[in-house]
Amino acid sequence: MTDKTRPVLLTGASGNLGRALAPALASAGYRLRLTDIAPFPDAVPDGSAFTKADLNDGPTILRLAEGCQAILHFGGISTEHPFEVVLGPNIRGLYHVYEAARREKARVLFASSNHAIGFHERPSGNAERLDADCAFRPDSFYGLSKAYGELMGRMYWDKHGVENLNVRIGSSFPEPVDARMLSTWLSYADLARMMEKFLEAPRIGHAVVWGASNNPATYWGKDHRDRIGWEPQDTAEEFRDKVGGKLSGDPVTERYQGGGYTAMDYTRGTPSPKDAFSLD
Repeated sequence: MTDKTRPVLLTGASGNLGRALAPALASAGYRLRLTDIAPFPDAVPDGSAFTKADLNDGPTILRLAEGCQAILHFGGISTEHPFEVVLGPNIRGLYHVYEAARREKARVLFASSNHAIGFHERPSGNAERLDADCAFRPDSFYGLSKAYGELMGRMYWDKHGVENLNVRIGSSFPEPVDARMLSTWLSYADLARMMEKFLEAPRIGHAVVWGASNNPATYWGKDHRDRIGWEPQDTAEEFRDKVGGKLSGDPVTERYQGGGYTAMDYTRGTPSPKDAFSLD
């Protein structure tokens, strides 16, 4: 698909992941339109432009997307907050992104999250790893907004043919900081390589990829990474001696894939069943 004469819109450009992606994609020759509600704290890469904007502002998002070949949507609330805080940028803002993509015939990469499936229990072996077609089990209002975002992508593909890749990001940091991240870590370099593969892929449809590096301890199994030809090159195992003993000590946090998000405001007396519709 790549046409480097057509720009790429990157929302959430001032966040940690946006700041890592902007120079990487610019150095690969992409013309970037960067946007965020917060100022861009770094030097804007050559060939790129930054516009301060709110995702709630539909006309501005439409204008920023004009002529774009793709939208890399990393904008919105990126951690757990009360529902009313999440609602605007993560639900209404996503609608504005997809409407812009529909109008411009652009594809969308949606930065989803493992928190869309966070109440699945951690696997005890390879056979229990989750595949990408697993049921949503969000662990927070933030995770719920990510599940909604993936469903919006499915609707826009079914109804309008808007191609979209939903990346269920695990934990994308410079390096893992605790034992859980030995399973969920995604390096910045692997993330940047994924963005390039997404932009280059000839055909995507509606797809889901687990956003994690090549971690032997991963919770996750099959996905659609073959659609873009992406294979992660980094691994969290390099950090096992450093962080392997760093556990939370909280039984809820350690039981579920979503980690600490599952324990926030948790009021159940006993764990929820593995089967979401069980009465046990």
